[in-house]
Amino acid sequence: MAINLVKGQKIDIGLNNLTIGLGWDPNEGTGHDFDLDASAIMIDAQRKLVTEEYFVFYNNLKSPDGALTHTGDDPSGKNSDGDDDEAIIVDLGKIDNRVEEILFVVTIEGFKERRQNFGQVRNSYIRVVDNNTREEIAKYELDEDFSIETGIEFGRLYKRNGGWKFEASGIGYQADLGFFLEKYYSGTIIK
Repeated sequence: MAINLVKGQKIDIGLNNLTIGLGWDPNEGTGHDFDLDASAIMIDAQRKLVTEEYFVFYNNLKSPDGALTHTGDDPSGKNSDGDDDEAIIVDLGKIDNRVEEILFVVTIEGFKERRQNFGQVRNSYIRVVDNNTREEIAKYELDEDFSIETGIEFGRLYKRNGGWKFEASGIGYQADLGFFLEKYYSGTIIK
């Protein structure tokens, strides 16, 4: 039976092979499709991106260590048919030893031109699925309004005392994908 998480709640993961599923339902009638993008940011003990290649998103579907695989972009948000809109497969047994934390964020592509924000998106969630049994372990449904936010940290995996934990974050930002890259990247960003 899956655990329904609340914002800020933390649980032990206790498995290595999992999928982080992310879902949402954009409101109809805004005049434009919603292109929401899930990303994973693999950061070290200094809370910096290990290297640019450890930023996993629609243009970089796999981390160099093979631990994270993004299943691909759903540019209109209409491909899920009730299931996860985007997902990231995680193998914690392969993770680079420099990685202490993995942030899972969702941003709205083209939010300025389309005048979109997460207040126009409903039924947003992040869930943890055991890849061996296909059972949902935990789910966090974001129930805040987020009426001005355009980027949200849905949740995070982080290392503690040799094991991995998951936290339901629900932290909103007025930001795009570039913001998250700049926030956690310590080197020169190649555009």
